[in-house]
Formats: sequence, C-alpha cells, structure tokens
Amino acid sequence: MNYEANMKYDPSATGEMIDEESRRKRRRLLLIVGAIVLFAILALVGYRMIFGDEASQEQASQVPLVTVSVPGQEAVTRVANATGSLAARVDMPVGVVGEGGRVVAVHVQPGDWVDANQILATIERSVQTQQITQLEASVEVTRADAKLAQNNLDRARALLADGFVSRADIDQRTATRDAAVARVNVAVAQLNQMRAELGRLDIRAPAAGLVLTRDVEPGQVVSGGSGVLFRIARGGEMEMQALLSEDELVALEEGTVAQITPIGMTQSFEGQVWQVAPVIDQSTRQGIVRIAIPYNEALRPGGFATARIAMEQMDAAVLPESAVMSDQQGSFVYVVGKDDKVERRAVTTGAVTSNGIAVIKGLTGTERVVLYAGGFLNPGETVKPRLQSSENSDG
Repeated sequence: MNYEANMKYDPSATGEMIDEESRRKRRRLLLIVGAIVLFAILALVGYRMIFGDEASQEQASQVPLVTVSVPGQEAVTRVANATGSLAARVDMPVGVVGEGGRVVAVHVQPGDWVDANQILATIERSVQTQQITQLEASVEVTRADAKLAQNNLDRARALLADGFVSRADIDQRTATRDAAVARVNVAVAQLNQMRAELGRLDIRAPAAGLVLTRDVEPGQVVSGGSGVLFRIARGGEMEMQALLSEDELVALEEGTVAQITPIGMTQSFEGQVWQVAPVIDQSTRQGIVRIAIPYNEALRPGGFATARIAMEQMDAAVLPESAVMSDQQGSFVYVVGKDDKVERRAVTTGAVTSNGIAVIKGLTGTERVVLYAGGFLNPGETVKPRLQSSENSDG
C-alpha cells in the first residue's frame, strides 16, 4: 500500500507555524525589554525623590557664606606719614673772630644753656694787655701835650690886645693846639682798636641757646682757619626734616600740626610745619618739610624720627584692616555685586583711624564689601552675603 501516495504535503502550512513561533518570541523579548526600561525609569525617579533634596542641599552648602558691610562715608583726616632726621632749627656755628691764639679756658659743655654774648672760651692775651697799657700811656701823653698847647694859646690871646703877641703867633699856637688834640684822638682810637681786638679774643655766643657741640680744648692754638669750635641751637629750638612725596607737599600748608616720634621712643612731641620745600628732588620725587618742635631734653639733633602730619579732611569709606588686601597690583577689596558674584575692586588707602583704614579712592560707600576671608575668594565666584549688624561692626 503506498502511504506516500495517500498523504498530501502542504508547504504553506509549515511556514505559517514558523512565523507564529517567531512572533511569540519577539513579543516576549519586547515585554522583557520594556519591563527592564520601566524598572530603570522607576528606579531613577525614586532615586531623585529620595536623594535629590540632599544633593541640592549639599550643592547649596558649597556656596561660601561671607560677611559684608555697606561702609558709607565719614569725615576722616588725611594723614601723611614721613621719616626724617632731627636737627637744630637754627644751627649757629661759632669760631674764632679775631687773630686767635692759645686757648687758656673753656667755660661751657655740650648741653649747657648760654646767654647772648656769653664767653664760651678764653684765649691767652698777655701781649695784647701790654699793648693796651702802652696805648693808654700814649693817650695820657697826647692829652698832656694838648692841654699845654691850649694853655699857651690862651696866654697868647690875653697878650694880643696889649700888642705883645702878633696875629701870626696866635695862628701858630692855634695850629699847635689843634695838632695836639688830633694826636689825642688818634691815640684814643688806637687804644679802642686794641681793646676791641682784645675783646675778640674771647669766643662768645652770638645768641642765647643750647650748646650742641664743643671742638676745642685748653692749650689748643686756634686761629681764623680753625673752623667751627662750638655749635649752638638758637633758643634750643629743634626741628624735624621730613621727606614727603610731591603730591603730599601740594596739600600741605605752613602751621599744619604734626606728631613727632623719635626712633626708640614711645613718647610723641607736637610740632608745626614752618617751611615746605620750594624744590623737589628729581631722582626721588620728594621734598623736605621742616617741622618746628619746642625744646625737650629727649630730642637729640642727628637722631631719626617718624612724623604723622595731619593734612586736609575728606569723606571716605572706612573698613577694617581684614577687608583691605594687597598684592603686586596694589591694594584692593572684594565687592559682592550683581547675582551675588564677587568682584575685585582696586582702592587707594589713606589714614588709619580708630575705626579702620580709610579708603579715599575706589569706593563710593554704597557697595557690599567683603569684610573677612577675602583671600579665599576668587573674582566671579558666587557667594551668599550676610550683612554685618551694627552691633558687630561696633564691636
């Protein structure tokens, strides 16, 4: 029996069975992939719900919190700080006025007060004394001759009326009398000249003041070329010769008050500007300001000192020292500007007051200035500003 002939083969039915199986596998794969994607989405949403707030809080916590202040402006006195040396306001050098000689005595020491015309040192004068004695005797001789000539003239005039003496004889006797009087005047002048020269042998103080130096000793031979033997500060007045820049000199006036502090001392002395340099040193661009200081034994000419000179008053923002920083480009502060971003602001500082440093250029006083920890900030960085309260600022 032929089974092959009785059974019929249908190829289309087999293909349909294969396509159906493939579709079922593909649907299962899509369901599995969709389930995985759905699970991932649900997991991401859940993560954001659980940990999103913490992340945003952590990010917010990374924004630095800074203390700022709106300084405004207040009246401050501009102060110029200067250095310089101390000196006598009027330094009087004293030397030999006359012909000089051997010094026999020195009557003063450095630090002594002297009066005008007081003798500082005495020079040996034995020869001059003998010359004065001789001239005094000459004056007496000439005076005696003049007296005799006057008596002879008087007797001749008495005899003239009786005819015993001629007019020519009277004229001769008058001339003799006049010559004798002239010789008296010459002798007196020579005596006065010698006395003056004798007086010039004494080295005297030209004015009252304080003896600063003494460069002569007894036994020393001095003359007009011996140089300065004494230095005297007239009236004991001192001064400081302070160096200031040319822009500071412009704002300075005579009579301005200054506080002088010698090096090594904590005590300050008040003085007044009495002269402002009319010229500027071309190399240093500085000039000398001379500040008069009343006498004080603690002030020593030649010493070094610092000066704080009160100049003009101006309105300026005053900040604590922690707010003002400096680098190679100069002084600057950090200002919190728009969108709470940090901005660098170049400033020019002035006087240091009890409330802080005066900023005379670069701020209007309406800015929010970072007060502390500015060295840890960078320009453009976002910060969270906190305005300083008045109580904290007062503290």
